[in-house]
Amino acid sequence: MDSILETADWWVLGLYFAALMAVAAWVILQKNKDTADYFLAGRNVGWFVIGASIFASNIGSEHVVGLAGTGAESGMPMAHYELHAWIVLLLGWLFLPFYFRSNAFTMPEFLEKRFDARSRWFLSVFSLAGYVITKVSVTIYAGGIVVSELLGIPFWYGAIGIVVFTGAYTVIGGMKAVIYTETLQTVILIMGSVVITYLGLQEVGGWSTLRATVGSEHFNMWRPITDPDFPWTGMLFGGTIVGIWYWCTDQYIVQRTLAANNIKIGRRGAIFGAYLKILPIFIFLIPGIIAFALAKQGVLTYDKADEVFPVLVKTLLPTGLKGLVAGGLMAALMSSLASVFNSCSTIFTMDIYKKLKPETSERFLVNIGKFATTIVVLLGIIWIPIMEKIGGGTLYKYLQSVQSYIAPPITAVFLLGILWKRVNAKAAIVTLFSGLIVAALRIVAEINVDSLSGFLHDFATINFAHMAIFMFVFSTLVCVGVSALTTAPNYARIKGLAFGTLTEEQRQQDKESFDSIDIVLSVALVAVIVMVLTYFTG
Repeated sequence: MDSILETADWWVLGLYFAALMAVAAWVILQKNKDTADYFLAGRNVGWFVIGASIFASNIGSEHVVGLAGTGAESGMPMAHYELHAWIVLLLGWLFLPFYFRSNAFTMPEFLEKRFDARSRWFLSVFSLAGYVITKVSVTIYAGGIVVSELLGIPFWYGAIGIVVFTGAYTVIGGMKAVIYTETLQTVILIMGSVVITYLGLQEVGGWSTLRATVGSEHFNMWRPITDPDFPWTGMLFGGTIVGIWYWCTDQYIVQRTLAANNIKIGRRGAIFGAYLKILPIFIFLIPGIIAFALAKQGVLTYDKADEVFPVLVKTLLPTGLKGLVAGGLMAALMSSLASVFNSCSTIFTMDIYKKLKPETSERFLVNIGKFATTIVVLLGIIWIPIMEKIGGGTLYKYLQSVQSYIAPPITAVFLLGILWKRVNAKAAIVTLFSGLIVAALRIVAEINVDSLSGFLHDFATINFAHMAIFMFVFSTLVCVGVSALTTAPNYARIKGLAFGTLTEEQRQQDKESFDSIDIVLSVALVAVIVMVLTYFTG
């Protein structure tokens, strides 16, 4: 296998890695004094860095590879997930004030303060397992495709190399190393992807030619309810349920906003991140559609959808720019891996180890965090041959379907827990476990679908996004029902952690935590989202 990079590309790629190592070295030289330093970057990060980090954490190589592949194969329906930018606003305006008031390091810790230790243990173990099985493994698989295609080396050589490189600066530098390197990686990723979109449009003959070549259906986000893959009801409502879990309750994302000094900066970081979140439609999904058009025109070929973006790089970019885009693709891989490594080590250290050994010193906890990151790196490497077997299909769709089963009960517990003070600890743990059982039954049914009939066959084959809606309704009914039938929580203990328990002082602090510019920017973003939803109607 030959590399597609030439001498000038290698120089550009080398300069990118040198800049990345310089940023990581600068951060590492600023010693991590305690757990707040190591896991939350000293809680002193600005809004621009927070927003860039949210974007870079979200946009992994599974996005670049999978979203472009889905664009080529199915067109625009998956754009619904990218328009979840409004849910990032929900994080800043609804959830973040409660998280800050709890002074929690992690989402499981917040659940303990709002409910009890059982919910914390559930989410801690569930999150760690979920990260390794989905985020780490999927990111490494997608990264292996990118690196092998670009550098001309075997799939697992490149994957292991980049995992070890990313793991090294994450272990040593902690959250600071992750969050500041992600700021650089965001710039590189956006620049490279904008270039490939522009050149692709030129090659295909412009926007109108693109629409004419691929047909109106490829540009239609709103597929019928009966569509087997992307029914609009599932995309709009099921997608929102998954989005609230991912953007508002997942340690992987929320940890970035918790690194802010106060609610105002954290919220502004979320608003900036929400604006960046719209970009993937135009720099990943549209290039996938461009690749589909170029294939119809006979300009390029690809064997399976997940190869689309690397093939575009090979076909369209001149020497030098290939190196820049290669850097952007590797940035996507490393930023996602670094984020999940750091989130895993935070949850393990603060929610499991410290819970078992509360007297442990701050310095030792930092060392435990480094050890936990190393273990996750090793687990990620072990998963490489397993993920390699995924092979066919579109990675992004696979990831969304898995998330559609695990998100609903967690979304229900967090959302109801904040909106309704009457939700108690028993309702939270019953909801979480019952949701897990239903998710497990669905996955088992899906695997054995050929041997099922009747209701069980329907249960196994219902669209994944519709399944998210049904599971959320089920989880909400369980949570409300158990709360109503059991004793109310101690409202004094959960003061400030749910609506109806806020003091007058806390309400005043909330009012003082935003300016008119925050409101204007948020409303403007919602308007942009509505315009995009309206434009892509086929």
